[in-house]
Amino acid sequence: MRKFLLLIFIAFVSFNSYAQELPFVKQPVFQPGEVLQYKLKYGFITAAEGTLKVLEGDLKFDGQPTYRLSVDGVTSGTFDVFYKIRDHYDSYIDKKVLKPYFYQENIREGNYRRQDKARFNQDAKKVIANKGTFNTPTTQTFDLVSSYYFARSLDISKMKTGDFVKLNYFLGDEVSQLEIQYVGKEVIKTKLGKIRCLKFSPSIKPGRIFRKDSRLYLWITDDGNRVPVKAEVEILVGSVVMEIKSAEGLKYPLTLVK
Repeated sequence: MRKFLLLIFIAFVSFNSYAQELPFVKQPVFQPGEVLQYKLKYGFITAAEGTLKVLEGDLKFDGQPTYRLSVDGVTSGTFDVFYKIRDHYDSYIDKKVLKPYFYQENIREGNYRRQDKARFNQDAKKVIANKGTFNTPTTQTFDLVSSYYFARSLDISKMKTGDFVKLNYFLGDEVSQLEIQYVGKEVIKTKLGKIRCLKFSPSIKPGRIFRKDSRLYLWITDDGNRVPVKAEVEILVGSVVMEIKSAEGLKYPLTLVK
């Protein structure tokens, strides 16, 4: 289940990645005080919940002010009884260019424990982490959390249906790249109301979780906030859906369809 959560966050943020800098809007679409809550459902059962927060950074890097992006993921209900997850992630990003300086995660899953940290040197194209120093292909490489927020502020005004785009990210002990396709626009019914959305489909690899013909679909609000509101994928047995529960402190009013 945790692997699916990781894939969801990466997929939400996997846009274009060439040698040049990725274009983004002049101002972030998020602000300190934003809090997003999600639930992950397996069939009709809520298996896990996640909370994402934007905070003023309590640390500076290279003399620059930062935002601290905080994410908590926990299992719930029956899943919490059989396999308890209490994961926490932090990413410190530059306030102007939104690229990460520092990432840390505290993983508690059943009896398993792990703490990882990574320091990003974008100009040198390197990531210094627990398991060594890793070279990156560009001066824009992200961690799990920062990639999500950076992509929300990307300028995607020129994307057309069927376009494929990519983004570089560091996870665990490697730098990877994920491809995602823009599918089009849809109106999605959520707990917050009916919302006009942009729909994407990232590539996924068949294996222990996904079937050969599995497709992952993601929906983000087609407004100034670019908030992910839903993700859905078929797995080997059944399907998994992530849905938004609440959204507070948004920079712009959420556009609802009457």
